[in-house]
Amino acid sequence: MGLPPVISEAARRVALLEAAEARKVRAEIKSKVKQGQLNFDEVLKLAFENRAISKMRVKELLESFSGVGRVRSATLMERLNISPTRRIQGLGKHQIERLREEFAVVTSFTKRGKLIVLSGPGGVGKSTVASKLREKGNFWVSVSATTRQPRSHERDGVDYFFLSEQEFSRRVAADEFLEWAAFAGARYGTPQGPVLEALHCGRDVLLEIEIAGAKQVKVHLPSALLIFLEPPSWEELVARLERRGSDSPERRAHRLELAQEELAAAASFDLVIVNTLVDSVVSQLIELTSA
Repeated sequence: MGLPPVISEAARRVALLEAAEARKVRAEIKSKVKQGQLNFDEVLKLAFENRAISKMRVKELLESFSGVGRVRSATLMERLNISPTRRIQGLGKHQIERLREEFAVVTSFTKRGKLIVLSGPGGVGKSTVASKLREKGNFWVSVSATTRQPRSHERDGVDYFFLSEQEFSRRVAADEFLEWAAFAGARYGTPQGPVLEALHCGRDVLLEIEIAGAKQVKVHLPSALLIFLEPPSWEELVARLERRGSDSPERRAHRLELAQEELAAAASFDLVIVNTLVDSVVSQLIELTSA
């Protein structure tokens, strides 16, 4: 093993001054956090711009928040699998999102939006409900991505983001979806960035997705409220699917078979709403965000 590099006295003094300045910067940040002048997202933004802040230990930052302290900070970091020596610059994307979710509740800097996940069997009217909510302006309605071909009335970026199989696979590999699932020969996914950003800004968010995807969201974001939209009767659901002129008889038969399985999943949701009248469903969803 070679000898350690020799540091000149001048270089040592510069390094000591830089270290002292970095400690001063971090101390100022922690003081502002403690006084409620900075929230978690604002500290993250500063960390991208300032090396001294990016090298702050996560433990020190969390302990600076009012009502957290050493014990609660240690418990939180253990639950999120964050090392006691981890620095802000070393946090992974998922750890950052979980901390954002935690501190949206632990702190009271801003009102965090509520996430409503609307699911149910095909043909039950999920898209109609989502469109009505978008018109009323009460919710930020997420636009899903899909690999299926657009129907004649659908617009890219409005009804869905229509992606090729290759592009969808690339986004899955890059972990750009909050959830994704295969359904009726195509894949559907929810881009996670816009959803999390809307929630952090205090917007109420509606996800209109399939059942498998809804369960994935609950795993990633336990605070999400899963709503199962149920038809008034089996006969009514059959009639709605038969009125869809875009489906072949074989595709319609497959959807009916799948719908029977999907209806059995209602028990695993937080709330079941029967779609007798669209306006009534919309009113109930709006009330949930004000509770």
